Amino acid sequence: MTQDNTAIDEILTANHDEVLQDWLAELTASSRSSGASQGAASRSEALELLGGLREGLRADGSAARFEDAPAWERTRGVLEALSRTRAARGSSASETSQFVLALKRSLFARLQQRLSKEPERLVGALWSISELLDRMAQFTVTSFQRSREEVITRQQEELLELSTPVVKLWDGVLAVPMIGTLDSSRTQLVMESLLQRIVDTGSELAIIDITGVPTVDTLVAQHLLKTVTAIRLMGADCIISGVRPQIAQTIVHLGIDLAGITTKASLADALALALKRAGYVVTRTKL
Repeated sequence: MTQDNTAIDEILTANHDEVLQDWLAELTASSRSSGASQGAASRSEALELLGGLREGLRADGSAARFEDAPAWERTRGVLEALSRTRAARGSSASETSQFVLALKRSLFARLQQRLSKEPERLVGALWSISELLDRMAQFTVTSFQRSREEVITRQQEELLELSTPVVKLWDGVLAVPMIGTLDSSRTQLVMESLLQRIVDTGSELAIIDITGVPTVDTLVAQHLLKTVTAIRLMGADCIISGVRPQIAQTIVHLGIDLAGITTKASLADALALALKRAGYVVTRTKL
């Protein structure tokens, strides 16, 4: 163990409880939120991190290699878990990194007390622990951002699934109400969901309703054409409904060829046509 690591480990061993109390007090003073549950969580996380810190110091881990050295594997695991928990809880990246940086004050004070008569050793130990905690805080921010990106990606996927439901309107008739802008990833999801439902239900007709699509440009039209082509390759037919006057004018202006594709102004008109093709006749019962 290096001289600097030895000095820090001695502090963590001899003054473990005091360091923990001072750390938690610093967190309470700087934290924007408080409460019994939050305090219990912080104490548990702090104990885990102190254990990982001591393990890394005793394995002669250097601050310069915190991100990849085996000595700091446990510490990195604790920080990653902490980042995931706080990202899911709605904390910010700065609040998460502050959890680590709040440990500085307590360790600095005790190093000064212990090494006050050894200035050169004190400077080395202070620099070592400062660099280590800074790298830990940066690692925490990176892990937090990665966790937030994973959460956002998962939420986007869930929203896509919710915004593109495949609805069974009648025996052999499916409908997909489109809402919002169509892009490549969303079109792919619609196509996969719709084709799978066609296989599962044995449907022969699918209605794509674009009433909720704000604008139709060349790219959107291409996505629709790809979906219609895929549906036909499955042996089913397709009707596009919700073609409003503005959208019709835009399609004509752009020179988009929808020849061979049945279009209707509303979902009701498309359903009526689908039932007619299926041989159903809708009548009103006299009251």
